[in-house]
Amino acid sequence: MSTPFLNRELSWLEFNQRVLNEALRDDLPLLERVKFLAITASNLDEFFQVRVGGLMLMRRSGRNAPDPSGLSPARTLAAVRQRVLEMSADQYNLLNEKLHPALCKAGIHILKPADLTPTQTAQCEAIFEDSVFPLLTPLAVDPDTPPPAVPGLQITLACRILDHDSQSPRFALIPIPESIGRRIPINLEGGGIAFMLVEDFVATHANRLFPGETVTATTAFRVTRNGDIAVQEEDAIDLAGEMEDVLTARRFADTVRLELRKDAPRDLAKIIQTVTAASSQEVIRIDGPPGLASFMELAFLPGYDHLRDPEWPASNSPAITPGASMFETITAGDVLLHHPYESFEPVLRLIEEAAEDPNVIAIKQVLYRTARQSRIIDALIKAAENGKHVTALVELKARFDEARNLNRADELQRAGAQIVYGVKGLKTHAKICLILRKEHGHLRRYVHLGTGNYNESTAKLYTDLSYLTCKPEYGNDASLFFNAVTGRSKLLRFQRLVPAPTAMKPRLLDLIHGEAERAKQGLPARIIAKANSLQDPDIIKALYKASQAGVDIRLNIRGICCLKPGDPKHSKNIEVISVIDRFLEHARLFYFHQGGDAEVFIASADWMGRNLEKRVELMIPIEEKSLKRRLIRILESFFQDNCQASRLLPDGTSQRVSRAKGQKAFRVQEQFHLQAKRAAKAREHERSMTFEPHVPI
Repeated sequence: MSTPFLNRELSWLEFNQRVLNEALRDDLPLLERVKFLAITASNLDEFFQVRVGGLMLMRRSGRNAPDPSGLSPARTLAAVRQRVLEMSADQYNLLNEKLHPALCKAGIHILKPADLTPTQTAQCEAIFEDSVFPLLTPLAVDPDTPPPAVPGLQITLACRILDHDSQSPRFALIPIPESIGRRIPINLEGGGIAFMLVEDFVATHANRLFPGETVTATTAFRVTRNGDIAVQEEDAIDLAGEMEDVLTARRFADTVRLELRKDAPRDLAKIIQTVTAASSQEVIRIDGPPGLASFMELAFLPGYDHLRDPEWPASNSPAITPGASMFETITAGDVLLHHPYESFEPVLRLIEEAAEDPNVIAIKQVLYRTARQSRIIDALIKAAENGKHVTALVELKARFDEARNLNRADELQRAGAQIVYGVKGLKTHAKICLILRKEHGHLRRYVHLGTGNYNESTAKLYTDLSYLTCKPEYGNDASLFFNAVTGRSKLLRFQRLVPAPTAMKPRLLDLIHGEAERAKQGLPARIIAKANSLQDPDIIKALYKASQAGVDIRLNIRGICCLKPGDPKHSKNIEVISVIDRFLEHARLFYFHQGGDAEVFIASADWMGRNLEKRVELMIPIEEKSLKRRLIRILESFFQDNCQASRLLPDGTSQRVSRAKGQKAFRVQEQFHLQAKRAAKAREHERSMTFEPHVPI
């Protein structure tokens, strides 16, 4: 029986296919194509660690109940494997047939041992002896002892070794430390650059590790382990200590994928499968080097700007006066920033000013994913050292950022900040900062609310929205929010902010239902939403009912979409697009027509069950009319894109939106960049024309 839901995992793989489609484009600059290929590989790494790892645990525990699409964990795993095999073949065909020759033609040479000249061979021997040999630790594979542990996501070289005395083969593994790097630079005469992949480099010199023996065969492999290991909060007295145990366990958890070269000798392949405990279902045979995510380094090689897209630097928002206090700016009026087209700098400036301002009493902030060298955390440390009351809610369950969050939380604590490690049983994903400042004998609250993390690095790569306000209603709600999450009370009694898991889903369902009721009465009814993912069954069912009632629904879903568009029974009035371009679409933005009195929200949450029911999130109503109009224009612009948008089809695949004959090209991200640039230039011109009148002395 057919179902109106698409499978979550297969939908995600189709999103990754849209990313791979960018790498397949001949009209993109070469290193941009390399970048997109590396992104698809990095995406798959996390997909296997989290989603496939979770499915394997479900299958092992005997959970066979189908998901809303009708697939059981076992059937989903089988479908995922088939789809990944197809995708992997496309990745390596692209690398071998297109990108590798093009890189060579552009003067970027990936050398094999057979390509080396005598001079280069001598250079490699010197590099190996000086910089690589001391870091390698070969591990014997002995049938009479437990197999050596192979860490996840690390390139490892398997070796067959011939003992000259016994004339019998034995086997060993050489884990290659990430500190060596993936590329070994090789001198090249006549211009350009050259390097060897580290596994080929180590294989060339493997005999040095086994004196008196001969390495007769080698092959590189890479194992992916289950990352779906959660902290047992119910039993955790020390949450930080428990998280450190989780990080250790993740490195040596069960195998969920084994990347094994197609040309691996049969005996080495068998040894690798035994050592990694990988069944045939976990093996992905690849036609090239494992770990394509590391090819991201190539995309940013210095000196090759002509092989990349021109830079799109962030513009200064017209709402921000250079040199003016951020407190004065926000007091003058609410500020909306559209990143990365508009700079993230005002957000950083606000927190840095607060750290130094003698009138600031306290700063409270949620930290989910921060930059490696975070100005945000540096400012919070400075604020604490300056005697301000600093509360940082550090989410230790931010997957794959746990170690960094542990380290930075420790720094904050040593500086005197009060650290709270998230909410028990929930992941705190809200993006909020509250600053309390004494002004004229009273406390004024300044609030930053956003859709993206407090991360100045990703703020240059992800599209997000920031809202800055000192309106009392938002400030009061921000105080309630922090009191609730630090005091472990319920998220209730908010005037403006809509929190999850208590209120966001019911509010969204009410808003969707309201549009459906208006449509039934013959009134205009419309919903436009932008999110990274749409999976929650209740939200999807509500959208289907609204569609059947006649509501015009347009959805911009970058990744997972379990709603099936184009179904005449359920979704005849629903259009779903996805935009993949140079910036990662990350902003969550929702519009409901509401009989002409539109309600517009930005949010930290996607329309996923986990966000709406298992995370602490915030949905923020934008009430200022000019800001609402701007956000609606942003939403509508995506549906004009005929360069980078794809339309989701009923079977879950997607098709790039094509231009009609004579239609002008419209690339939405480029338009946002140009609009921000023009607005900044106009504001700069306006300021330059403003001058103080001459006053006679």
